[in-house]
Amino acid sequence: MKKIIIPVDFSEYSEYALEAAANLGRKFGAELIVVHMLELSNAVLSSGGRTLRDEAVFYLKLAEQKFEKFLDKPYLEGLKITPVVKHFKVWSELNEIAKEHEASFIVMGSQGTSGLKGVLVGSNTEKVVRHSDIPVLVIKHNPILLEFENGVFASDFSEAAIEPYLKAKQTFDSMGTNMHLVYVNTPDGNFRSSSEIDKRVAEFLKKGDGDLKNLNKVRVVSDYTIEKGILNCANVTGADLIAVATHGRKGLSHFFEGSISEDIANHSTLPVMTFKI
Repeated sequence: MKKIIIPVDFSEYSEYALEAAANLGRKFGAELIVVHMLELSNAVLSSGGRTLRDEAVFYLKLAEQKFEKFLDKPYLEGLKITPVVKHFKVWSELNEIAKEHEASFIVMGSQGTSGLKGVLVGSNTEKVVRHSDIPVLVIKHNPILLEFENGVFASDFSEAAIEPYLKAKQTFDSMGTNMHLVYVNTPDGNFRSSSEIDKRVAEFLKKGDGDLKNLNKVRVVSDYTIEKGILNCANVTGADLIAVATHGRKGLSHFFEGSISEDIANHSTLPVMTFKI
């Protein structure tokens, strides 16, 4: 874990993410890449008019001033900090920044969304989760006592989820976090019997790291929805962190099918880490 990306808009939730990233950066000796995206139009950036050029320069200078004040925090002392200002507010670009800097994962703050606003508009958190090829850690509260002692990794134990599981396991091990594996059985078309689930989980672990000792860490939960099952299981196990795999759906497929990982990231009060399938 050498570099951590933190997208910020200078809000209190951004500061939660920054402090969480600082704690992790100090623990692992990682550099913090703090990114702010300006919402400047093509007209402002490409126009030959002096007024519009001056407007672009003004916003860039303002962002630099805000950065200087925002990064003046005692908990950042001794850490390597690289501020980055991008012209556009295009969240897919964040993934390109992560690739450019070879970052290990992204840490961001989120207030979450609910109701029609969450469905029709979505949140910046959803957009980052949807486009990121590296793990995304979503922080909801002030992380003064950020210790991930127990975490749950929710999975359908399909073959496609093996790689995210291995990445999550490696991440949990590096943080010293005890991993609980969770399968949610729902009363819809995905319902499976106990013997079917046992077989599915055993085959999954064999194809994964071959460690069947993790069978005793698997919790099968029955609930009305997968999201509720994951959140309830996290509560029962006293988890400090929820990890889920995401398909990173985009466009119409995302709109009609939805994304459990994005719902969890929006509605959980616990920190959530996503791993792309």
